[in-house]
Amino acid sequence: MGHFCVNCGAALVPRVIEGREVEACPNDSFVLWHDPKVSTAVVVEADGGIVLGRRAIEPGYGLWCLPGGFVNDDEDPAVAATRECLEEICVPVELTGLIGVYHIPKTDTPSMVGIAYRGRLADQAQPAAGAEMLEVGVFKLDALPPLAFPSHKTVVAEYLKSQASPAVEAPRLEAAAAQRAGRPLRAPAPTTPRRRR
Repeated sequence: MGHFCVNCGAALVPRVIEGREVEACPNDSFVLWHDPKVSTAVVVEADGGIVLGRRAIEPGYGLWCLPGGFVNDDEDPAVAATRECLEEICVPVELTGLIGVYHIPKTDTPSMVGIAYRGRLADQAQPAAGAEMLEVGVFKLDALPPLAFPSHKTVVAEYLKSQASPAVEAPRLEAAAAQRAGRPLRAPAPTTPRRRR
């Protein structure tokens, strides 16, 4: 698919900048940079296991995944992670640590930078399926179902590794994330309660 300059409308042409071939305008300084999207995933601890949702949308329809999703351009990633948990598993989640930051390569869409957190249910809430999930469940660590995405498999593997050989607990993220975002970390409760499926 051809791309065009946002300034003059000319067709972009290949140009090498800093050793990388990119698309650029032949008439001005516009360069089409292919930047990654940023996504989050949360390993939510509950009842001796972790919370997973079975997807009601593509990609991965009918398969299990961690709650999470894309970060909006005006969001702190930790705030985005708790918002996605509220949307997908219908409960407020408190983040308790950072599992890792990962590059997620893609061939047909922009690659992603994935930020994975560990967390726990707030106020003894019970998870329920949001609009993008067919159902949710709490799974013991030795009985996890197949996961939809390789990146989620990597995150869970890192989490399991940390469980097998506990290290110093990662610093709590709530105060720092809320301060950067200028608002509390917990997202507001949905105005319309969703029925658990």
